[in-house]
Amino acid sequence: MVRRRFLSLLAALPGAALLGGCAADALNAVTSGRGFRQLKGLRYASGARGTFDLYVPDRLADDAPLVVFVYGGSWDSGSKDIYYFVGQSLASAGFLVATPDYRLYPETVFPGFVEDAARATAAVVALSRKGGEGVAPGRRPLILAGHSAGAEIAALLTLDERYLAGAGVSARSVAGFVGLAGPYDFLPLKDERYKRIFPENRRADSQPVNFVGGRMPPMLLVHGLSDTTVDPQNTRSLAAKVRAAGGSAEVLLVPGLDHVGAVSSLATALPLGDGRVRESVVRFVRARA
Repeated sequence: MVRRRFLSLLAALPGAALLGGCAADALNAVTSGRGFRQLKGLRYASGARGTFDLYVPDRLADDAPLVVFVYGGSWDSGSKDIYYFVGQSLASAGFLVATPDYRLYPETVFPGFVEDAARATAAVVALSRKGGEGVAPGRRPLILAGHSAGAEIAALLTLDERYLAGAGVSARSVAGFVGLAGPYDFLPLKDERYKRIFPENRRADSQPVNFVGGRMPPMLLVHGLSDTTVDPQNTRSLAAKVRAAGGSAEVLLVPGLDHVGAVSSLATALPLGDGRVRESVVRFVRARA
């Protein structure tokens, strides 16, 4: 009965509101807490947003992939608390999962949020390798993942070696990248808010497509063809450049799927989005082990 009530609530909400406020609470409330532990508020930097949550499977293998998932929110909103369902979904597949918070506009502008994600990744990698917080040490392949603005951030960590190197992690340790509905090639900017978030003298550095080349890990790029928030052409552009440079980019373009659906498809508790998305993500990450 409770589950049906949540389904009714979610069905009544527009897709764009799905991951905000009460809708996110409803989705997370029906997400199972079995089979893993959630460690909340582990610190990687000072400040209110310098923490990450860790999802630890009850039976965590020493070589299980480590997934760092960077959420979206137009670089000016969002919280790791909204994405409990993502942590559960990936932890239930046997992966160690971290969801970091990071500074947002107007507290910071590009590349501040990317630098935060790099520091968070370094802290998670160190914890995974050395052990702590009840996590046994292991040499786990690192997978960077993200949705929307978080996919842009995670793509830059993957392709622009300066960020992870600055945080003390080799970019060569990245075994794969998963991008969900990411903006990878979004210049020129028209919105005045985005012009403030991305200062003109650093704007070219904000485009993941500008750093394609050299050693690149395999990529899985997912985009809904009904996405009106981030043009699916961003995914096509990144995939084409990666392939032209000799890299591997698997693309899943899903008819009828909107922007929010690209990430809500990961939910295991409710039939949201398209099941092929979670299936493809889990398969891709497992193949990196």
